[in-house]
Amino acid sequence: MNGDLSYPAMWTDVVDLRDFYGDSLGQSAQRLIRRQLRALWPDVSGQRVLGLGFATPYLRIFLADAERVIAAMPASQGVLPWPPEGPGLTALVDETDLPLPDRSIDRLLMVHALEATEQVRAMMREAWRVLADGGRLVVVAPNRRGIWARLERTPFGNGRPYTMGQLNRLLRDNMFTPIHSASALFLPPTTSRMLLRSAPAVERIGQRWFETFGGVIIVEAAKQIYAGSAVREAKGKRRSYLPVAEGFSRVME
Repeated sequence: MNGDLSYPAMWTDVVDLRDFYGDSLGQSAQRLIRRQLRALWPDVSGQRVLGLGFATPYLRIFLADAERVIAAMPASQGVLPWPPEGPGLTALVDETDLPLPDRSIDRLLMVHALEATEQVRAMMREAWRVLADGGRLVVVAPNRRGIWARLERTPFGNGRPYTMGQLNRLLRDNMFTPIHSASALFLPPTTSRMLLRSAPAVERIGQRWFETFGGVIIVEAAKQIYAGSAVREAKGKRRSYLPVAEGFSRVME
């Protein structure tokens, strides 16, 4: 899968991601994906939530309930301050060497990350390492069978898309057990106001009858805590830390 030359890994610049979520199409996509994420994680009270990639459009729904919320943005993508109010909760990171202790995160959300990195297994290994035993991972990735992955006008058209089967296999191969799945973005990526207003209705129809063809696939997975070999490997790694955005050190205290 990593050798698929027709879909090379490709990071989208953080400014382009910000601009996409600032316009009407991006805001509509944000609302539709958020609805699925909230259904998967209805209660994060007292938990530590990490977003990896460009997850800030989706992390806000957890700010009020979670004990900690952190947005880790890979250096190849770039970093922007977030949230605009209050102390900064973003950090510039190497996605294969996260500056976090073992088992320090309860919930990990990957958005605009898996399809972009060239180091898929190393990133997944880091996700496994920082998740607490019993922790949950949610991956949002472009659907190879959907129209969003075929058009470069949105960030979901960049990088390497996946089918549901491919994503489930990747998770199992990296010591995660898929437990729930969903799809979103059944409306074509259009700027038509009339079509965007109909997005909720189209979404309901798509989820009921055409789930295979959503623009993104969403999978929740549980950490396999019996994979002891990864613990030994993580302990043997020589760790290096990158400068982080202001406010991040206070988050982990």
